[in-house]
Order: sequence, then structure tokens, then C-alpha cells
Amino acid sequence: MISQSLMWNKFTQSIQEPTGTPPLPNRSATGTPVFNPGPPTRVLSGVYGSSTAPPRLTPRSSSLNLNLSNSSNVSLVGAGSRQGTPAPSVVNVAGGVGYRSAVASSKPSEGKEALKKLGDILGSKPLTNGKVDEEEESPLAALSLDEDLDFGDLSIDAFLQQDTSIPQRASQDQPVIEQTVEDYEKEKDKFQDLHKSIKACDEVLQSVESYLSSFKTDLGRVSAEIETLQNRSLALNTRLNNRKDVEKLLSPILEDVALSPAVIQVVAESDVNENWVKSLQEADRKIKALDRRKAQNIKAAEDVKPELEKLTNRAIERLRDYFVTKIKSLRIPNTNAQIIQQNGFLRYKELFGFMARHHPQLADEIGQAYINTMRWYYLSHFQRYQKALEKIKLHAIEKSDLLGLEDTSRRGPLLPGMKASVPSSVDAITLGRRFDIYKNQDAPLVQAQAAEDEKGNHYIELPFRSYNLALAENVAFEFTFLTDFFAHKKFDQVSKMFHQIFDPTLNAGQAFTKSLIDNSLDALGILLCVRLNQQCAFLLQRRRVPVLENYINGTNILLWPRFQVVMDMHSENLRKSAGGSGRQSAIATAANDMARQSAAPHPLTQKFAQFMHSLLSLTSDGGDDEPSTNSLRRIRSDFEAFLTKLSASISDKPKRERFLFNNYSLTLTIISDTEGKLAIEQKSHFEALMKAFSPEHSR
Repeated sequence: MISQSLMWNKFTQSIQEPTGTPPLPNRSATGTPVFNPGPPTRVLSGVYGSSTAPPRLTPRSSSLNLNLSNSSNVSLVGAGSRQGTPAPSVVNVAGGVGYRSAVASSKPSEGKEALKKLGDILGSKPLTNGKVDEEEESPLAALSLDEDLDFGDLSIDAFLQQDTSIPQRASQDQPVIEQTVEDYEKEKDKFQDLHKSIKACDEVLQSVESYLSSFKTDLGRVSAEIETLQNRSLALNTRLNNRKDVEKLLSPILEDVALSPAVIQVVAESDVNENWVKSLQEADRKIKALDRRKAQNIKAAEDVKPELEKLTNRAIERLRDYFVTKIKSLRIPNTNAQIIQQNGFLRYKELFGFMARHHPQLADEIGQAYINTMRWYYLSHFQRYQKALEKIKLHAIEKSDLLGLEDTSRRGPLLPGMKASVPSSVDAITLGRRFDIYKNQDAPLVQAQAAEDEKGNHYIELPFRSYNLALAENVAFEFTFLTDFFAHKKFDQVSKMFHQIFDPTLNAGQAFTKSLIDNSLDALGILLCVRLNQQCAFLLQRRRVPVLENYINGTNILLWPRFQVVMDMHSENLRKSAGGSGRQSAIATAANDMARQSAAPHPLTQKFAQFMHSLLSLTSDGGDDEPSTNSLRRIRSDFEAFLTKLSASISDKPKRERFLFNNYSLTLTIISDTEGKLAIEQKSHFEALMKAFSPEHSR
């Protein structure tokens, strides 16, 4: 009995102070939410007299759970909540014994039946009107439901196993409070509100469930579509990669084969200009690419090649007409060929190369037509220029103007009261300002119109320089043009073309040079022509034009022999001045008589020194093997022989030596400012002669 009292006390204490957290709402197997009401603040308040508290609701249900100590719990299942009646309570007592107290109606008899069943379970008699049966008193009767028991530090099981006895407390003074119909009526509105809330929650949950189900279906559909899109994306990526691989293989072929219609239209119909050249270059690249792919047997290339051949033939036809028109323009009088060559030919030299590659025979014919035209052009122009230069008056140099004693008798006898005639203005001995034409390489050439209108006299070097320098300039330009325009040809072929153009003109130039020097006794003028000819050779070397070497050498062959002839004539005059027969001997005798009277330098010495100064000035840049070196040495020996023979007639030795010293000193003074290897040699020679005949040496 004591243990049953203790259990009852524990049960009442646990239901009065519930512990634990209500569980989350559950779903039945059909998906309908299970209503599991949680523990109210005072459970079974209508049966045991405690006040009623409103139930606690979870978001999905109003389930109430009781977690008793020592793993005991009480749960109330609202099975009859839909009829508006309180839900029955299920009580699980420690020890594994459970019972159901259903409050199905508001009658007091139902509460008594519940107490009776509870007494049967506990083994005691039920309470009647709040009191225990007098025949058998329950051990719990002496205990108050509101009284707390002190278990100490022991659990319920440990407390029940103790040997101590719990004193019986009578509870006759505590009546059982029964729940009446009025109390249920009072609480009816609350339960109805609770029922409506639960029903509303069920409807909301059903709509949410329907929404979630629809969302799940849609999500599954979207997932399937995403999977389909992924598969399609993989397939497209595969196709893209395959397409890229194929494109890598086909793009070079397509690039080589495809030709835009705009390019074809320009080549076939437009005028020859910069745009036309670019279009033809594009077509030429396609043709070269197709030629490289012959071994690959590409069907597209075989289809395109005939069309490109037609386009090529059309382009060659257009080029033939264009170059023929330009060649004809060279035959127009007073035409500047260099401008036409620069703008009409060199500007489109790639076009002629295209013609030479695809139609060599036509290119050779065009080249031959150009050769014939330019041969006529240069020959006609230089012939007119030569005729203009031949109108320039030249100084006439005679033998009497050469180095030697002057024959004054040719001026005529002097009458009483008359002055001597003015000597000739021709100076075949002194170089003077004639040297400027050699030093000033930038001096302008004589124009044809100016040569025809020129009234003054000039030396032979002026027309020679104008003609040959103009020839060298045209030769340099023409050879450069041929090299650039006919770049597809070899050097030998270009040289052959050049000689076909210029050989008539070069022959005319050499003939003009020969006409200038054939009858000339101007040794300085001839030597100046030699130096000017060397200047032309240096000019062509700087411009890398080797095709005029034969002309330069041929001109030198004309000049040097004539120069030696004239120098020999100077030597002969010196030998005649030293003594001989006839009139020249009389002149020499008169000069010798003057030399005996004075030790002053002979008049011929000054002329010789001036002539030597001019020769040394023109040979400063010459080589040791030039004919001028031997000619100068020979004329120097003749002059020394003249002085030696003249001094032999002087009987006084000191006077004779002083005479020689003065003549050699004058010669050295005049040539002292000359430069070059030959000049140094001559100055050393005359210094030695001065030293040999100096007065100090004689002592």
C-alpha cells in the first residue's frame, strides 16, 4: 500500500509539473497531420480540481506531450476533436502500466467511472463523493494531491526500496472536484476556436502540401529539362570542337581558293590604278596558292583554276594595253622620259612581273618595244644636244702658242709712232680659272638653248664635260630603271638590254670627243678632259652602274694619246729654242745675247714653270703609271738642256752658275704650292739643282 501511495504521489506531481519539450507534428501514413496535443499547465483539471489552462499549439497541430520523471509520460490524443469534445488522455505511468481516461461527456458519472478504474488499477477502492470507502481505506487517501514529497537525493525506485514508512494522511477533508456540463459549456468556445484553428491549419497545410507536390513535380520536370540541356550542351560542344578541327584543316584551303567577286570585277573592268594593282596582287596570290596545291588533288581547286586562268588572261590583256600606251607616250616630242618611267613604269613594276610570269613571250615583246623606243629617244636627244654644243666657239691654239720662245715677227713690223699689237688672249700654258670646272663638281651643265645662244669663246673641256656628264646621268638612271623594272631578268640580260638602248648614243659621244681633240694643241684642256672622264667613272661607281666602263676606257684611249702628242710638240719647241737652223735659231741667238748681258732668269723659264705648275695641279690625284708622268719628266729634261746650252755661252763661271741658280729658283718658287706625289718629286729635283748651283756651294 505504501508503494502504491508513493506511485500515486509521484504521478500527481509529474502531471502537475510537466517537463520536456513538445515534439514536432507528425504525419500519418496517408499524409494527414496527426493531432497530438501537448500537456496543459494542469492536466485533468476537471477531474482532480486543478484549474484549466489553454492548450499550446505547434505550427501544424496542437499536440501536447507530458514527460514525467523516471521516463513517465502522458499524451492526450485529440481523436474526438472534430466533434467539439475534449480529446481523450492517455497516461503512461512508470513501471510500464498504462490506462486511458476518456472524458467523453460532461456527466459526473463518467468521472466516477474513471476514478473507479484508477482504483482498480492501483488496487484500492474508488472514491465516492470525494471520500474513500469506509470498508477499505486507500493508502493514498491520507496524502494531499497538492503536497510535495521529499525524496532527498534518491530516485523513486531507490526511495520505494527503503524500509521507512510513509505516514498515512487522511484526505477525507479534500473533496474531488467534478467537471460539470456548465464547465464544459464555458470551455466549449475555446475548443471550438481551437478546432477552427486546427482546421484552418489543416487547410493551409493541405494547400502547402499541394503546392509542394506541384513544386516537386515542376522541379522534377526542370531537372529533366536541365539534364536534357546538359546533354544538348555536351553534344553542341562536341560538334563545335569537331567543327573547329575541320575548320583548321579547311580554312587554309578556303583562303587559297576563295576569291571575292569585287576583286574579279576590279581586275576585269576598272582602270589600272592603285586599287587595280591591289586586286591583281590578291588574284596572283590565289593563283600561286593553287599551284602549290596541285599535288593534293583538291576538287575545289580544280573547279576554281579555270576561272582564275580566264581572269589572268583578262589581266594580261589589260596590262598589254597599258604598257603599250605608256611606250607610245615616250615618242611624243619634248617628253620627259624620266617622269614617265617613274610614274608609269616603276610605279607598276609588279604588274610587269605578273605578265612575265604568266606570259613570258608577251613580256619580252613589250620589253623589246621599250628598248627600240628608248634607243631612238636617247640617240635623238643627244644628237640634238651635240649639235647645240658644237655651236660653242672654241679657242684656236696654234704651235706658236706652245711652250718655247715667242716669235714676235708674226705680229708684223712696227711702224714709226705705232705700239706693239696686243698679244693673243689664248693661254695654252697657264691653267688659271680653268681648274674650277674640275674642282666644282656641282657646276651646272650647259643647256642646249644656252649653247646655241652663246657668243663667247671657251676651251674644249666645257662641251666635253656637259656632254659626258649628261650622258653619265642618263646612263645611271636608265640602268637603275632597267634593273628595277625588269627584275625578273638576270644581270647579263639587263646589261644586254642596256647596250641595245645606249650603244648608238655612246658611239655618238665618242665621236663627239674625237672631234673636240683631233686638231687641238691644248694639252691642259686634254688633260682636263681626262680628269672629267675620271669623275664620270667615279660617279657611276658610287651609283653602282658598271655598264659604262667600256665607254670610259674608250674615251681615255682617245684622250691620252692626243695628250702625249701635244706634249711632244711642247718638247720639240723647247729643243728648237735651244738652237737650230732658220728663223727659230735666230730667235735663240737673240735670247742668248740677252742672257750674256745679265744673270736674270730667262723669259722661257717663267712659261715653263707656269706650264709645269698647271700639269702638277692636274696630276695631283693621278697615278704613277699615267702617261702625264713620263711626259712631264721628258719636258723637264728638255728645259734643263735648254738652260744648260744657254749658260754654256757665258764665259764667267760664277755668272753662269748664278744664271742657272736664278732660273731653277724661279721654277721652284712657282711650283712650290702644288701637291701630290709627282709634285714632291719635281720640287725635290729643283731643290737639288739649286743647291748644286748656289753661290755658297761654289765657294
